[in-house]
Amino acid sequence: MLKNTFHVLVLVAFGLNFALGRSQGRQQQNRPNIVVFLCDDLGYGDLSSFGHPTIKTPNIDQLAETGIKMTNFYSAAPVCSPSRVGLLTGRSPNRAGVYDFIPGPKKSEDLRHLVHLQKGEETIPQRLKTVGYSTALVGKWHCSSLFNHPAQPQPDAFGFDYWFATHNNASPSHENPKNFVRNGKDVGPMEGFSCQIVVDEAIDWLDKKDDDAPFYLQVTFHEPHEPIASPEDLVKEYLPYANNEAEAQFFANVANVDKAVGRLLDYLKRKGADNTIVIFTSDNGPETLNRYSRAQRSFGRTGGLKGRKLWTTEAGFHVPGIVKWMGRDTYSGTTDAVVSALDILPTLCEITGAELPNKELDGESFVSLLKNGQFFRKKPLIWGFYNALNEHQVAMRHGDYKILARLKYKGDYLPRLNNIHSGNEALVKTSELTDFELYNLKDDPRETTDLSVDSPVVFGQMKRLLEKEYGLLLKGSHVWQNEE
Repeated sequence: MLKNTFHVLVLVAFGLNFALGRSQGRQQQNRPNIVVFLCDDLGYGDLSSFGHPTIKTPNIDQLAETGIKMTNFYSAAPVCSPSRVGLLTGRSPNRAGVYDFIPGPKKSEDLRHLVHLQKGEETIPQRLKTVGYSTALVGKWHCSSLFNHPAQPQPDAFGFDYWFATHNNASPSHENPKNFVRNGKDVGPMEGFSCQIVVDEAIDWLDKKDDDAPFYLQVTFHEPHEPIASPEDLVKEYLPYANNEAEAQFFANVANVDKAVGRLLDYLKRKGADNTIVIFTSDNGPETLNRYSRAQRSFGRTGGLKGRKLWTTEAGFHVPGIVKWMGRDTYSGTTDAVVSALDILPTLCEITGAELPNKELDGESFVSLLKNGQFFRKKPLIWGFYNALNEHQVAMRHGDYKILARLKYKGDYLPRLNNIHSGNEALVKTSELTDFELYNLKDDPRETTDLSVDSPVVFGQMKRLLEKEYGLLLKGSHVWQNEE
């Protein structure tokens, strides 16, 4: 009797495990594949679907036309490294201690040589791996000062099963780069243009992927960041429409990115990717022509927005945003909902069933936007960028309004800073917000009319909210300590 009972229990357990396995398999099959395209220094006005009169971007335009074109999409920062960290973590990059672009490892008094994405931070691929995703990064990393070095965590430490990346820019330019690393090993010189090489690698990874798991693929183009180099045939195509050869190089550079995006999308369609979320955006606004010696082909456009890269006015971080769920009947159209790169992590966690990180998040899920075209942000978007080229180092958007502020310490304006560390922590954290400006971005997206005097009620509300939110951000900001 006991023996028979044991056999029955074994069969029941086996049946339950088999059913559970089938259920988990079906759930995994229903989870979407995810592709995130991130350009480098692409301005709000650099795509034809976002108003550029010359550059042809038919593949990206088709994505916008059949998906959701987001006209109020924001990056996490107005410069590269913190923007990427914010996208990966769903948190203000200040919380991770990444305040500006990360240079190489040369020691500096402000401790920038120590800056890197730290192991305690949780990222999109880490979260998705908990629900069965395969993950890959192809393109630019720029989240550590020591690239491909055991002293700091590399992409694999943040959930990427496979990575093919450069520290910062493609070198010596987009053409024939020689600084890619594949899973910790130097690749050496490569032939071709960076965006096409990156897509080649993405397709190769997908072809060789030997499981049925859904995938998260992050494609981080170097283009159109300097030093710009573009295919000769595309340059010739744009020469008649450009003011000079340098501008034609820029136009061709963006067009080449569009061709690369089209190649990957065509591959996904051929392979039957009938359940794939595609997100396309940029890390920050366009570079300023001749801001530094190598920025000789920086002809990016802001779409009329104020400022450029490294500014806390709109053009610094108001960037193109597109999302499309291939193979699913979701909302499509143009939205002016305020959406941020910080929102990508919580959105993908909700869609896939992955648990959110046990961290303070600044992003919100915009799943409702995909369902019905509606998304009403509750959390203000706040930026504390201490190396701003404009005077105001702090900015916050809430609803239709945006408020900017300068910082003063003992009567003097805070100087431009690249990092917060033990030597300047008190300077930053005791500085006072001052010299406020207020704009209604719905009526005045170009920030031409300061309403801080003429709209005292709104100004008072926004000022109090900024003081509260900035105080919380300061409290949560990482401070780098000298390791010696």
